[in-house]
Amino acid sequence: MSTKPHWEKAWTDADPQSKSWYQDSPAHSLALIEASAIAPGEAIIDVGGGASTLIDALLAQGYENTSVLDLSHAALETARVRLGEKAAKIKWLCADATDWTPAHPFRLWHDRAVFHFLTNEEDRARYRAIAEASIVPGGYLVMATFALDGPEKCSGLPVRRYSAQTLATEFGEGFRLVEETIEEHATPGGAIQKFQYCRFLRG
Repeated sequence: MSTKPHWEKAWTDADPQSKSWYQDSPAHSLALIEASAIAPGEAIIDVGGGASTLIDALLAQGYENTSVLDLSHAALETARVRLGEKAAKIKWLCADATDWTPAHPFRLWHDRAVFHFLTNEEDRARYRAIAEASIVPGGYLVMATFALDGPEKCSGLPVRRYSAQTLATEFGEGFRLVEETIEEHATPGGAIQKFQYCRFLRG
């Protein structure tokens, strides 16, 4: 069953900055992207990026070939409005991360929002196949999921929690784990959520 109606409602019923996943500064993501030494013109995609401020930071750092994919049109529109004229520099893709065909390959694929919601193995298999086909050899997958001691649900939906090792097992031999870190994310409501961040090299 598609979760699109859920996410359209989630992005239209409250201030985006009140959402539990909101970050003023996506510091962990940026550090892992910077460590990947992506040139300004190389393609980067933020999968499940929605209204995340990561795209603002990437623009500010001079990345020129960026895409944001999200299931929710409302989330993407929130980001477009926030960015104003700068929004024209971004490729906005409203699609399901488990069922789409990228128009071109990517040097870096970032996801802090989608993979831990994929509780069905078939959905995860489709996601992995698209990622593996889309990331160029020598490119990077930057993945953040809820950690093993992170929340069991988010936005009312169940999630899967991962360690660096179990996430590496999920993605298999096509991806080599090169860096991992834990973030203790403080939600706007004051709660602490633990995220597992991993950076993989595409073989």
